[in-house]
Formats: sequence, C-alpha cells, structure tokens
Amino acid sequence: GARKHEPEPYASAKYESEEYELEECLQSMTLEEKAAQLFIILPESLVESTGPVTAAGELTRNAFQNIPVGGFIYLGSNLESAEQVKAMLSHVQDISMERLNLPAFLSVDEEGGRVARIGGSGRFDVPVIGSMSEIGESGDKDRAYRTGAEIGAYLSALGFNLDFAPIADVLSNPDNTVVKGRSFGSDPENVSALALSVANGLHDQGVLSVYKHFPGHGATAGDTHDGYAFTEKTIEELQSCELIPFRDGIRAGIPFIMVGHFSLPQVTGDSLPASLSPAVITGLLREEMGFDGIVITDALNMGAIAQQYSSAEAAILALKAGNDILLMPADFKSAYQGVLDAVARGELTTERIDESVRRILRIKLAG
Repeated sequence: GARKHEPEPYASAKYESEEYELEECLQSMTLEEKAAQLFIILPESLVESTGPVTAAGELTRNAFQNIPVGGFIYLGSNLESAEQVKAMLSHVQDISMERLNLPAFLSVDEEGGRVARIGGSGRFDVPVIGSMSEIGESGDKDRAYRTGAEIGAYLSALGFNLDFAPIADVLSNPDNTVVKGRSFGSDPENVSALALSVANGLHDQGVLSVYKHFPGHGATAGDTHDGYAFTEKTIEELQSCELIPFRDGIRAGIPFIMVGHFSLPQVTGDSLPASLSPAVITGLLREEMGFDGIVITDALNMGAIAQQYSSAEAAILALKAGNDILLMPADFKSAYQGVLDAVARGELTTERIDESVRRILRIKLAG
C-alpha cells in the first residue's frame, strides 16, 4: 500500500537551525539595536526633517547607523513616482542590510478604497481598488483574493514588504465613522473570510499583511484619531462578533495584528486604550486567543494617545502591555530614549525586549 506521508527528516533540523540563527542574531545585538528594532516610524522622524522625505541618502544612512529602526511607514507625501519610490526603498534596504544584516519593514497604508496612499494618489500607474465595503456586499472570496494580490503585486514591485491591511473590523455600530466603507461589513463570518482572502493575496506577492484594529474598531462610536473612543461591549459580545475575524486569522497564521486605541471599560474595568492594556494584549490576544505573531500599536501620534501621554510614557506602557512594535510615536527620539531609560531603571526587563525582538527576527530572517 501507499506509505503514509511523513515529514521530511530534515524539517525539524531546519527549524532548529533557524532558531539557532535567530538566537545567534539576538545575542549579537546591543540593547540599543534591539530597542531601535521595536519602532516603525516616519522617515522624517529619523532624519529630523521638517519637510517630506522622498529619498534615502547620506542623512538616512548616518541616522540609521546611529538608531537602526525596525522599519518605516510612508505617507502620500513621501511617494512621488514609481522610480522615486523604488530608488528610495531599495536604498533603505541597502542601508539596513549593511548596518544589521537584517531587512527593514517598509510599510504603507494601502487598503484600497479611500485609504490608498499609492492607488489613490493618481501618481502611479496601478489599478484603482474599490472600497472593501463593495467587496463585502459581494461576499466574493475570489474577488477579495485578487484584490489582495493586485495590491501586493504593485506594492512589492515598488519595494514595500508590509501593508497595513486588511481591515478585520466588523461594522457592528452603524454610527461608526472610522471604518465605515473600509470594513467588509457587519457579518463577522463574511468579514473573516474576505479579510483572510485579501491577506492571502498580499502574502502570495511577498507582502506581509496586518489585521486591524484589534479587538474591533467597528464597535466604537468615537474616532481615536481625534481623542478618546470606547465601546461598552462585554467580552462575550466581542467573542460572538468582533473577535471572530481575528480568531480565524490567528488560526490561519497571520503574521501581524494592529491594536486600536479605543477603550473597553466592560472588558478591562478601566479607560486604558486597548493598545496600552495588558488585559487586552497579554490577556486576551496572547493568552486566550493564542497569538504569537507581531503585535503592533496603531499610530501613537493619534489623539487618543498623544493627548494623554508623553511619547516616552506611551512607548513604555505599550511594551509593558505586550506590543512588539511601536508605530509612529509623536516624538520618536524621546520614545526610543524612554524605552532605554525604562530598561536602565528596571521598569522594563531585557527579557521583555528580547521577547519582542525574537518575534521581529523570526519574520525578518524568514523573509
């Protein structure tokens, strides 16, 4: 009879050698290098430029030598043409490889619809992708996959390796303005299937996806860009709706989850934003839902955070809560120094930093 399929004998040896490579890489890094890897920032924040950065030359190289950040996020103002973007991103990768022998995460918000830094700018010859609510109405998984693949293809051709998409938010509150039109809709199973299809399309083009905004921004009425927003939902209510796409994504092995800045008083018993809440990130996302990929904050320069906390405070609270990557702090240099100071005084342990750097290395070394 046919032999049962057995894993190739070298599979476990390969895994062990990858873990060995990861540990070796981690051991070779200084605390400063590790702390720098925990940030994805605007290029302007590294070179301390007042105008938009559209190239990566000596200024970027020198600044990166000093603080080799984990990656960059690019806005519309950084993206002028295909040639310019390709040159800039390839120079950044050269600079990162030269400094650490690790790639940088080069990221962008490219969801399709109204949040499309490249597709919506009119400066690039790329397909214009409609809104995710349209795909949601169609319920067409193949169309969702093709959408992810189309976006992934043009992002990858430009040099991006990380897209802050798909929106996995279920539009459960009809008054929500943040993800209306950006969400696949109000049916959690439909949102789940379509988000995973988009993510698979991105991955097949070599672009990492980010599920957002955990644990479900579609439940809120307020907008965290402007200030405090919350949902009164209980954990049971979230489990039967908002958490379903995230749960399914975790089972499917998604690499990144972004946590929103809205508060969940019925879940946490306080007004802490989810992005700074140990109960939400370590308790719910890591321990209960079993996610061991990279947890990234929503942009830390948004009103819900920047109005309440200094950049250093927000960075320290975010790491204590269980985030791995800190996105766009209002003041990067003070956030970075804040992390180093917190380790020096014992408020953050080196083990906690290493845990996040391991997750980052696991993805960077696999690429």
